[in-house]
Amino acid sequence: MSLSVYLDRFLPMIEKALRDELHCSEEMFPYYGMMQYHMGWLDEHLQPVEAARGKRLRPLLCLLACEAVGGQAEWALPAAAAIELLHNFSLIHDDIEDDSETRRHRTTVWKLWGIAHGINSGDGMFAKAIRLLGQLQERSVGLERALNAQCIFAETCVELTEGQYLDMAFESHMDVDLEGYLEMIRGKSAALIACSVRIGALLGGAEDSVVLAYHQFGENLGLAFQVVDDILGIWGSEKRTGKSACADILTRKKTLPVVYALGDGGLRALYAKKTLTEQDVERVVRILETHGAREFAEGLAGEYSERAMDSLAQAGPETPARKAMRDLASSLLTRTY
Repeated sequence: MSLSVYLDRFLPMIEKALRDELHCSEEMFPYYGMMQYHMGWLDEHLQPVEAARGKRLRPLLCLLACEAVGGQAEWALPAAAAIELLHNFSLIHDDIEDDSETRRHRTTVWKLWGIAHGINSGDGMFAKAIRLLGQLQERSVGLERALNAQCIFAETCVELTEGQYLDMAFESHMDVDLEGYLEMIRGKSAALIACSVRIGALLGGAEDSVVLAYHQFGENLGLAFQVVDDILGIWGSEKRTGKSACADILTRKKTLPVVYALGDGGLRALYAKKTLTEQDVERVVRILETHGAREFAEGLAGEYSERAMDSLAQAGPETPARKAMRDLASSLLTRTY
């Protein structure tokens, strides 16, 4: 089966599971309405709308991994939905921490309703994700695998917060090197993608060695995915990405192209300023291009992409779902948004 067949089957399942979990009473609608706005189901007046909803990448990978090892996607659906809620909880909080006013071409939750409501809405999503995991014990996965999935999920939550801490801490540090950067994105970005395929393979009934291979696939895919994001954050089209192309520079994020060129005195001087102007952003981009930072980042993304595909090849016999995973990964690493 082609990837499109799986997308047509899985995306409605994921969407229904998410909507069911965020359904609420009329009294609590303004609260859950903020979450539903972030998910792309409502507009800022809390009226139904068809807005950008993200790629649903992580739950898709979870369900594909489950079927790739011989399981049924329905077994892993609660975990897949929980992972997507965890991802979106982190985005709501990231927007607050990064002072980001737009996401997916729309105003962020905190900008519309205030920081306090933004924090509480994110917390609510996190709690809902934990509750969803409890449904695994009702599926045909066995108690031991259900509990292992919950432990993996909890470990990933810790990794996410550690990565986010490093990301914020690096904003005021001028001594960030490639090793530190990779440690940061391994927690902030790769951990949840690795968690998605690891839990999917686990719940599908795979042996430990196969689960490990899927985990390694997910981690390397996550690293490549973030490097591509870093490239798009500087050179991508704002119209396509939904975020300001200069936002990462204005907030002095230590993305890979910047880390690669941090030895340049001019770049260090610009990043030492309290605030950057649009002219400063243009200077930063010119410095990065002079040092070949974009080419370096593209090369590293390619290396991690190859590692991901190698790990997937080691995960056992080819299956239609695994081929779809490879096709999905390839599309993510060549994207322009």
